[in-house]
Amino acid sequence: MQFSTKTEAKAGIPTSSLPDIIFMLLIFFMVVTVFKEFRGLPVLTPAARTTEKLESKRNVAYMWVDKQGRISIDDKLVTIEDVEPIMADKFAQNRRLIISMKIDKEVEMGRVTDIQEELRDAYTLRVSYATRFK
Repeated sequence: MQFSTKTEAKAGIPTSSLPDIIFMLLIFFMVVTVFKEFRGLPVLTPAARTTEKLESKRNVAYMWVDKQGRISIDDKLVTIEDVEPIMADKFAQNRRLIISMKIDKEVEMGRVTDIQEELRDAYTLRVSYATRFK
């Protein structure tokens, strides 16, 4: 009696689980990737001896003022008159909002006072001033 071999063993890499692995890697990178939200204007903040870090960045709106006096809120250039309605709208959406002001050290104090008055008119009283650690 003679036996015949009908199948041959093939040497290869099994690819049946490859879509599962790719899908898991895709989900992993989607979960751990963090994009920087705002870049703002180039500012050199004043130095301070003691600083406190904000506990959470979730309830923070960023405002930049550069040495030319330009104001940027969440990467949009605005005028001083636009500060009050924008911040009032943001504060109406989130009552726990903190405004983080990053102001260049060469900005005139009169400009900062005008911005503070606009924020007071918008009833946004929680303001944080960003500094460098000395």
